[in-house]
Amino acid sequence: MEKREFDLLALGEILLRLSPTVNERLTRGESFQKQAGGAELNVVSGTSLLGLRTGIISRVPENDLGRYIQNRVRFSGVSDDYLVYDKSKDSRLGIYYYEYGAHPRKPNVIYDRKHTAFADISIDDFPEEMFRATRCFHTTGITLALGEKTRKTAIEMMKRFKENGTLISFDVNFRANLWSGPEAKECIESILPYVDIFFCSEDTARLTFLKEGSVQDMMKSFTKDYPISVVAATQRIVHSPKVHSFGSVIYDAKTDTFMQEDAYENIDVVDRIGSGDAYISGALYGLLAHNMDCKKAMEYGNATAAVKNTIPGDLPSSDLKEIDSIIKNHQSTGPQLEMNR
Repeated sequence: MEKREFDLLALGEILLRLSPTVNERLTRGESFQKQAGGAELNVVSGTSLLGLRTGIISRVPENDLGRYIQNRVRFSGVSDDYLVYDKSKDSRLGIYYYEYGAHPRKPNVIYDRKHTAFADISIDDFPEEMFRATRCFHTTGITLALGEKTRKTAIEMMKRFKENGTLISFDVNFRANLWSGPEAKECIESILPYVDIFFCSEDTARLTFLKEGSVQDMMKSFTKDYPISVVAATQRIVHSPKVHSFGSVIYDAKTDTFMQEDAYENIDVVDRIGSGDAYISGALYGLLAHNMDCKKAMEYGNATAAVKNTIPGDLPSSDLKEIDSIIKNHQSTGPQLEMNR
């Protein structure tokens, strides 16, 4: 592929996250912490921190909240070249409220994302040269589920990027409060012929796509039915809201091989939101920086996800030096230093 301006562009809604202080309830807390987030922004932020050139494709209101989002995008090292602004008087930014969990109480999320600036996003908002500007384009099932207009725009973008020789990455990221399993299955199966890199958890493969057999059987079946090159499935065990284990399996269809390593055990979870997106950021870094090496994708994906669980907020904050150190320690069987100093 010829040299392109970006390694990765992603289409998705950027949200304002409001959270009560840790362990406080939404029903009684008096103050909220303000943060920016959103699945696709989380992905490009993580990949940018690891050293690749990334950008976000989105639409936000042209007001102070939109400028707050712009500042957070730039702070993450992500290009805002394709961040467009809705100038209408009633334009709004999507919000979600997140309540932390503490065993046996589970985390709680409430969405307020109807009639947002992103809901009216159109292919016409963006220049034609954008579709020749990146090596890889990423989006998720969340964007497809938000409404007819976002779905139409996302699918048309996938087609145009694909026509220009761009790798297409897609994360199912199923959300039951946005659409039903059968609706998701029908829509996503219609776009899988365009997808090169496919992220789908084991549970989603069984419950949404009605796949059967081992995780390896299910992953391989996607590449038999569609021209998908790489399938990745995360495997998270929730021991309690504060203690998780995390690993993954990646299938390389070209060589017919599966990549797997020991899971990161007993992760000290500070905030799990965005850890699945962090996995994708690491996996895409591994693929794009190392000539589609699925072993590297698995190693970087697992490490970035594990570390993100220990960091508050949606967005990751680990650079390549830290992640390389995490991977080295995870693979080491000898004694390790307790502190970096």
